[in-house]
Amino acid sequence: MASPMSAGDFLAALTNEGVRVTQVGDWRHHNRNHKGPWGPVHGVMIHHTVTSGTQETVEICRDGFEGLPGPLCHGMIAKDGGLHLVGYGRANHAGLGDDDVLRAVIAEKALPADSEANTDGNRAFYGFECENLGDGEDPWPEAQLDAIARAAAAVCRHHGWTERSVIGHLEWQPGKVDPRGFTMAEMRDRIHERLE
Repeated sequence: MASPMSAGDFLAALTNEGVRVTQVGDWRHHNRNHKGPWGPVHGVMIHHTVTSGTQETVEICRDGFEGLPGPLCHGMIAKDGGLHLVGYGRANHAGLGDDDVLRAVIAEKALPADSEANTDGNRAFYGFECENLGDGEDPWPEAQLDAIARAAAAVCRHHGWTERSVIGHLEWQPGKVDPRGFTMAEMRDRIHERLE
């Protein structure tokens, strides 16, 4: 269990890990905290956006859309490996997920299959959306995969977590498929290498 790092510490952790960061508007104070608490935090969640075009994707992640107001994550990772900070605090990214999965993340143990949606994930996870159509065919450039690993490792390093604290949306909420196009086992291996 950990308190969320400050926005300044988050930015510093990302840049110290070699992530190329763009700050979008007043991202430090753009959140959904009025809807409930953010924290304690237990891990990092990775998503794909089902969009194309970096600028349009940044705007969607920052502002959301009808029925799901933004921010939809803390940072959006573009195809070129740049990370765009769009919000900080509670964000509409994880939704309800499986409490058994959360317990496994906290214990940094193997994840059980997600079979129910009974626990608020927006409170418990840092979220990174990644620009991709999510059709299994849209490529994941190496620069983007590297940035995902670096961003997740930055958060883990700050909190003293291992790669087991990083999950995909598909591992949290039944019916979700993101991220599609690489496996979370592969991504956790990358994160492990960075943390070593």
